[in-house]
Amino acid sequence: MADSTTRRVTSADVARLAGVSRATVSYVLNDTPRQTISAGTRDRVREAAARLGYSPSAAARTLRTGRSDVVLCLLPDWPIGTEVGSNLGHLSAALARHGLTLVVHPGNHADRPIAELWKAITPAAVIAYTAFTDPEIAAMRSAGVALIALSRRDRGHELAVPQELVGRRQAEHLAQAGHTRLGYAYPDDPRVRFFAEPRLAGVRAVCAARRLPTPVGLTVPLDPAAAADAVRRWQATGVTGVCAYNDEVALAVLAGLRRDNRSAPDDLAVIGVDDIPAARLAGPPLTTVTTDQAVVGAHLAATVVAAMQGRAAPTLPAADIVRVVPRESA
Repeated sequence: MADSTTRRVTSADVARLAGVSRATVSYVLNDTPRQTISAGTRDRVREAAARLGYSPSAAARTLRTGRSDVVLCLLPDWPIGTEVGSNLGHLSAALARHGLTLVVHPGNHADRPIAELWKAITPAAVIAYTAFTDPEIAAMRSAGVALIALSRRDRGHELAVPQELVGRRQAEHLAQAGHTRLGYAYPDDPRVRFFAEPRLAGVRAVCAARRLPTPVGLTVPLDPAAAADAVRRWQATGVTGVCAYNDEVALAVLAGLRRDNRSAPDDLAVIGVDDIPAARLAGPPLTTVTTDQAVVGAHLAATVVAAMQGRAAPTLPAADIVRVVPRESA
């Protein structure tokens, strides 16, 4: 049984084991520049720290350097699905390569005010998908906190999330396959409108550019009976291909087809978004659009670093990272 009174390992313990001063331990473990410390001494310090399980205190480092290494990501009240999880994982790894630590706060209706969240942590930067007021933005700037605003309503460092391009890729794939009357399967979860609306706008833009009728948009719950009703309504209006908000909604459309003994793509072509693992296991395997989240994560990390240094954000190569994964459903 562990001793609840076990003392925390300190830099003094590391210094004693390595036979050096505490200052030397600090210089080595914090990679302090312009210090003439031999490779052998550095190795002894790191080995002692590893044996004792010691790491420098983040709070102490903040006091010493005047800057936190924490990047706070404020998410709205979103469902954390496969794609969002992948994005956060890649972002965390990319920030770590810059010596930064990602802390994610998922939103919900019971949260305390956003201003209290960032003030409690005092991060180096805030990545926010939610809108801030002008006084909040001014307060962050005064505190030296870089703001990376991903809400279309915010001003400051902007990152173009290519959701409209995702919808364009869907519609272009169906149009190139000969479909001239498209439908759009809208999600019944209002929390994801941030993604759904620009994707639908992308589908509409392709239809307008090709002089096709406006896509028939229907809300499709994750329920086979409700999806079957949507399929019947699409077919009654001549729709032959459907762009679904994401793969889960697309799978619901496929379930709706099966409920009425119909199939894709013969009765209705279906294309999703995200390429979740279940997409390739669907019957038939689901055609989908995927975004290279490793590139997105690295780009957002570079945007954070640029904001912290007062530089312009890099450009996201959106056209190169959003692509169709063709399978049998469309």
